Order: sequence, then structure tokens, then C-alpha cells
Amino acid sequence: MALSSQSSLRLFRFSGIDVFLHWSWFVVAIFEINGRNGRYSSISWNIAEYLALFAIVLMHEFGHALACRQVGGNANRIVLWPLGGVAYVDPPPRPGATLWSIAAGPLVNVALLPILTGLGYLSRSAGWAQTMPNFHALLRAVWYIDFGLLVFNMLPIYPLDGGQILRSLLWFPLGRARSLMVATVLGFFGIAGFFAIAIWLRYSWFAILGVFMLLNCWGGLKHARALSKMAKLPRRDGFACPRCKSSPPIGNFWKCSHCQQPFDTFQSGAMCPSCSSRFTVTRCIDCGGLNPMHEWAVATLVPAGL
Repeated sequence: MALSSQSSLRLFRFSGIDVFLHWSWFVVAIFEINGRNGRYSSISWNIAEYLALFAIVLMHEFGHALACRQVGGNANRIVLWPLGGVAYVDPPPRPGATLWSIAAGPLVNVALLPILTGLGYLSRSAGWAQTMPNFHALLRAVWYIDFGLLVFNMLPIYPLDGGQILRSLLWFPLGRARSLMVATVLGFFGIAGFFAIAIWLRYSWFAILGVFMLLNCWGGLKHARALSKMAKLPRRDGFACPRCKSSPPIGNFWKCSHCQQPFDTFQSGAMCPSCSSRFTVTRCIDCGGLNPMHEWAVATLVPAGL
């Protein structure tokens, strides 16, 4: 389930990563801020707490994006919305690269904990609870927000970070397809428990978040099935993707962008047999990378198992 940038407001660009704010964020923000009356002496502190929540979410998502780029992946967009944030990351299809890209997000929350804890001790020792009660309460709330986000994201439920970390760890012994299959199946059980808690607490936001998780988990299961089918395809010798090192499958898996006819680009030398259109780059079926044909020919060959 992707969030469209077209229905979002572009906030800024940092380190080549565009940050967007979905329009629904404003609607929910009004509801949530007004629903927190009584915690502070004025609504401005409610607004500060809500903004602090999404500042932590944004740092968490930048952790994912920057780590992904560190391992050679693609990450150029973050979208904030009422249920948190989404960093659109595409790490190289290797378990270690995927593990680091996912784990870096929660590690940001871990790094913030001692900082926020130190500020809390300073607040108590300086007597801010009496002299600046609003600021002291805000610091306390931000600590619980960061800790709560860390605990929630580390739940081993796909597609939460904990579930994706579990999948990355299983990738080492089980392979790409089976690890995703196991993680998504376990994720369905976790999501069922999540819905049960939402019903028990009568908390609508938990139910909405559960729907979002369910859709992503279903998408992950379908992707796992597709990967499993791809793993069984015969592979072509003499070529390998420069990005993921997988040999291309044999068959008409590429479609001409001019005449829409499928063809085997490695058999025809990157030229469509139907309309004679020639293509300067070839997309990898396994990782989606685009590379010129001559780079495929000189890449180091490795087994193409998933």
C-alpha cells in the first residue's frame, strides 16, 4: 500500500531525499491535538508534543533511507502521514544490505533514548517540574513517545521493522523467497492479535493501522510467491546483473515499450524482434536494476538462487 506524493505537500529536501506530508495528516492533527486538552496549560504545548512525535518519526525514516543509500540502494522519498511515516527504500537484494537498511530506523530511536533520559534527569535536578511544568511534561511525553515507537516497531510482525528484521535474518539460512514467505505468514498471526487488542481496547486507530499492516502483509505474501516461481526458472549463462549478480531467466520476460510485445532481450541482443526497437539498458527481473547490456556480460557470475 503506497502513499502517493501527488496528494502530499513537499516539505523539503535533505541529502537527496524529498520529504512529503500527506494531506490527511492535517485533518488528523486537528483531531488529535484538540483531543489532548488538559495535559498542558495551553494548546500550543499540545501542538509541540504532536510535532515532536513526527520529528522522531522523521528521524527514524531518515535512518532507513540513509542506511539504504550507504549500502548502495535507492532511497529518495519519505512520506509522513497520520499513522507515522514511510521511507521508500530499495536496498540491494542481499540479506545484509536489507538488514542494515531496516535496523537503522529503530537504532535511531535507541540513540535518542539516552539523550532524552539525560534531559529528563536535568529537568528534575533543575526543578523544572515546578518552574517550567509544561516543558517538563513535554520532555516526559517525548521520552515515552520515542520508547513506545521503538517497542512497537520492533514487534516481529511483518511489515513492521521487527518483522522485516526477522525476514532479513531468515534470509541467510532460508533464501530470499522462503524467508519472506515465513515472515508474512507469521505476520498474519501477529496482525490477528493486533485486531483483537484493537477490539478489546475499542481503539479505532489500532484497527486502521491493522488494516494498513494487513494490506502490506498480503502484498509481501504475493511477492514471496512470485520470488519462489522466479527461483525455479532456468537461467541464462554468460550474463549476470551488475547490481544483484543474478543471472537473467530464459524466456520472454521483457516487454517492448513501443509495440508492447514480450521478448527475450538477451536472446535478441537488447532489440525487439517485432519492431526492431533497440534498448540502451536492460532491467533485471530479480532486483529491478537498469544496466547496459555490456555491463551484464562482464559482471561476475554467481548462482542465481533466491
